[in-house]
Amino acid sequence: MCNICKPPNQQEATKSCMDCKASYCNECFKLHHPWGTPKAQHEYVGPTMNFRPKVLMCPEHEMEKVNMYCEVCRRPVCHLCKLGGSHANHKVTSMSSAYKILKEKLAKSIHYLISKEDRVRTQITELDRLINQTEENGQLAERQANEHFERLFETLQERKTEMLTSIEQSRNRRIDQLKGQVEEYRGMLENSGLVGYAQEVLKETDQSCFVQTAKQLHVRIQKATESLKTFHPSADPCFDEFVLDTSKEETLLKEMCFGGVPDPPLIDLSHSKVYNEASICWRLPDDHLPTDHHILEYRKLGGPSQSPSLEGSEDSGVWRATDKVYGSSAGVHDLEPDSLYAFRVRSCRNSMFSPYSPEVSFHTPPAPIFSFLFSDKCGFSPERLILNSRRDTVESVAGMAFLLAAERVQTGSYIGLDYIIGDTGISQGRHYWAFKVEAYSYMVKVGVASDTKLIEWFHNPRDTSSPRYDHDSGHDSGSEDACYELSQPFTLITLGMGKLIIPKASSSSSVSNANVSSGDPGNRVLPMPQHLGICLDYDAHRVYFYDANTMRCLFERQVDCSGTMFPAFGLMGSGKVQLEEFINAKKLTF
Repeated sequence: MCNICKPPNQQEATKSCMDCKASYCNECFKLHHPWGTPKAQHEYVGPTMNFRPKVLMCPEHEMEKVNMYCEVCRRPVCHLCKLGGSHANHKVTSMSSAYKILKEKLAKSIHYLISKEDRVRTQITELDRLINQTEENGQLAERQANEHFERLFETLQERKTEMLTSIEQSRNRRIDQLKGQVEEYRGMLENSGLVGYAQEVLKETDQSCFVQTAKQLHVRIQKATESLKTFHPSADPCFDEFVLDTSKEETLLKEMCFGGVPDPPLIDLSHSKVYNEASICWRLPDDHLPTDHHILEYRKLGGPSQSPSLEGSEDSGVWRATDKVYGSSAGVHDLEPDSLYAFRVRSCRNSMFSPYSPEVSFHTPPAPIFSFLFSDKCGFSPERLILNSRRDTVESVAGMAFLLAAERVQTGSYIGLDYIIGDTGISQGRHYWAFKVEAYSYMVKVGVASDTKLIEWFHNPRDTSSPRYDHDSGHDSGSEDACYELSQPFTLITLGMGKLIIPKASSSSSVSNANVSSGDPGNRVLPMPQHLGICLDYDAHRVYFYDANTMRCLFERQVDCSGTMFPAFGLMGSGKVQLEEFINAKKLTF
């Protein structure tokens, strides 16, 4: 009800003044808020009983007035907020001080804007001019681009007309020649043409007339007879010479761009690595202009045991883009194992994109990456093996031990390998790691070994004078076959002098080349891959050896995973093994 009207004539309120905290009917509102007075500027709403307080109240403590200013949060607070609330450790000041400071700042800002009014108007005029100029230049660029395309269309239409006319003329000429040949052959048929005429000549009884006529007729019949014996169409129906290859022109048209469009980058295969995650690097042309950013795109081409044209997959064939890249490399995460991926990249400058780089493809490893470093605490020989500070590279050198064993070497004794293992073991799952063996290495053996075999290698006394000391001596006595039985808790293959030696085959092993014969040593020798990958399937008791660049399986064999399995390396003579940088980027524990 209206708070001004008195009973019994009290009226219903139509407005409530938020400043007066009262409700009014229409007549009382006009009476108490006359036009032209300060009260006419009061805020009014529909009839209500909820009036806001004249004093600003704390939003966190509804019954408290704000009387301080938090300089950290830049908002008014009450004394409870400062004592134990969310602003307890913040710097606060009195409301009067904040009022004075903020009022001075606001006044200075307004004064600065007023004093720079002429500059603002000038800048507005300049912006208007730039807008008009942009509109005019944009329309001009559109007209010029249309003119260029119209000229291209006219040129294409002219060439189309010329080439189609050439085809039509050749077709008509060949048809005329073939039709003439048809008429000629039809003349050889009885009761028509040449044969009919010859039959009429044969009826001539006058000898002189017959001879005069038959002489020329005989020549024509002989020609017809020869043509029957050696039939050749007078025209070739094939139009192979008119086949049009427009692939080069289509490529040029696709690469057609404005003069300000950047040149496409090129993906650097030598520095790009793809495992469970991809690190793709690219380089720009030498004379390139500065670019704003790059976009890397990738798509899945195929998965395990599937052709590159994988169908029915949601990810197959669909390009996915990374966020904007401001450097020359980018990472892609969560790639599926044992799958083929394609990558491409393009540059952007001033909102204009370059053409895409040529696509490159990489095959992901068959299992998640197993991360480890070389261990220098288990049987490591510091006399003949050198580890770098990062423990991702081991190098074998001929040390004092070789000199001391010179007499035994001269008499044909055998010197054992120097073994080194990874600092992390595997007791479950399927894992993959990769490394590089330098081409100059004399002999390096790589693979896996169990903890029980490691104890035998590193703690049992060594008889370096006996060729039976090492399980793979290289002799053809048959001992090498015995060492690779399923009961053996290790598998090693040999690399050296730029070659990879496939172990002798058994029922438990297989190689990628079906022509490899265990009886032919020459067929067991393959070129050493630039990078070698090893995949251990602990649960399936099987180990695989890959060319890490192409992910082609070179050799696989069953192995007894009777304990914890470790990556194992054996070196003899000069040699060097370096783990892939991507492999030792992260550490896993099992």
